Amino acid sequence: MSITGTARSPRRGRTRAVPAAGVAALALTLAACGGGDSGLGGGGDVAPPEAQDCPCEIRFAWWGSDTRHESTQQIIDAFEAENPDITVVPDFTDWDGYWDKLATSVAAGDTPDVITQEERYISDYATKNVLADMSELEIDTTKVDDAVLAGGQIDGAQYGIPTGINAYAMVADPEIFADAGVELPDDESWTWEDYVSTANAVAKGAGDGVWGTQDYGFNEAGLNVMARQRGEALFTPEGELGVSEETVADFFQVSLDLMAGGGQPDASRTVEYQAAGPEGGLLGTNQGAMGVWWTNQLGALSESSGHELELLRLPGESEGERTGMYYKPAMFYSVSADTEYPQAAAKFVDFLLNSQEAAEIMLTDRGLPANTEVREAILDDLSPTDQKVADFMADIEDEIVDTPPVPPHGSAELADIMERLNTDVLFERVTPEEAAAQFVQEVEAATAG
Repeated sequence: MSITGTARSPRRGRTRAVPAAGVAALALTLAACGGGDSGLGGGGDVAPPEAQDCPCEIRFAWWGSDTRHESTQQIIDAFEAENPDITVVPDFTDWDGYWDKLATSVAAGDTPDVITQEERYISDYATKNVLADMSELEIDTTKVDDAVLAGGQIDGAQYGIPTGINAYAMVADPEIFADAGVELPDDESWTWEDYVSTANAVAKGAGDGVWGTQDYGFNEAGLNVMARQRGEALFTPEGELGVSEETVADFFQVSLDLMAGGGQPDASRTVEYQAAGPEGGLLGTNQGAMGVWWTNQLGALSESSGHELELLRLPGESEGERTGMYYKPAMFYSVSADTEYPQAAAKFVDFLLNSQEAAEIMLTDRGLPANTEVREAILDDLSPTDQKVADFMADIEDEIVDTPPVPPHGSAELADIMERLNTDVLFERVTPEEAAAQFVQEVEAATAG
């Protein structure tokens, strides 16, 4: 793949679109309401109209902070200035309320025309005829890398177009390393054992109240990287669990080794720091030297800490069968299969993806832009921190083998499973091996059928 070059168009194909809703409480309701008949990649019999009457109105749903809401409204204003016959109605909320609100809207037959999606939910919404096959719409994806586009494809259909890319990486605070008398690790060669020993050494050298690292076990992305390093995968392209119990157990064991050596806080403090988010975590409060975060969170971490933080490769990239790190679509733009105005919705998504003006407003808020040309065009506008992210993403480009497949239907439950089991391991209510067996059983049950 190329982080700067021109990519090919996605493979085109039709598939019968799939269910709705990443909210388990509404799954049964949604199962009864997903039979739309627009025919836009959803398997319906009605072809999209050749022309549509405008002026028209479309609704765009997204989640995020007040800052994202303000910048998105600026983008909408710019789009409407170029397309005065199309009105875009904003429909936004925070992350916690977004999926309940979206599921309720879909169940009521009031699906937004353009929908912001996330990798753990996109299969659920693709499996009930909620999302259009966007490869059949007039959206230019030629400047998006094939491997990145694949993150939104199921059986050849493009159910989501990436907004931008992130990577799950180690964030380090050189100032705390220096205070502890420990050198920054060589991220091109360090192992998971080196990670534990380095964190323990930093905690010992830095003194009371400062730890080497924050626990990494609440996010399945770290497990995915470790699995890929071993030639496994969190999920296979067929939607089956592809990680072994041994790897899951080893993943949980790292946290126990860190606690035993003092490299990370005890279980109670770890849970508190996890709940506090990036700004309230160890790095954000100058109480830790390392933590694993998405690259687009570097800005928030740096601003909160007041320190010049650095991005490092995850441990183990040079010791396994292959590298495990990958470019993750930060989020996706999707189009409703039942929209009355597919051409207007497609035009808006095309603007979000390909407009330099939109990119100059958005910058890296939805990840480093997926369109490689607009990414290059805005590099000089990025803050020093975001430029650091762009440099890091370019630096690891040649080491990335592929992009993980879209997680299967039911994978939205994975976040809760990981959080609960990791907490049980930290408090030693279960062993890593017991947690691994339970993980496999619960994830297979959640994604079955």
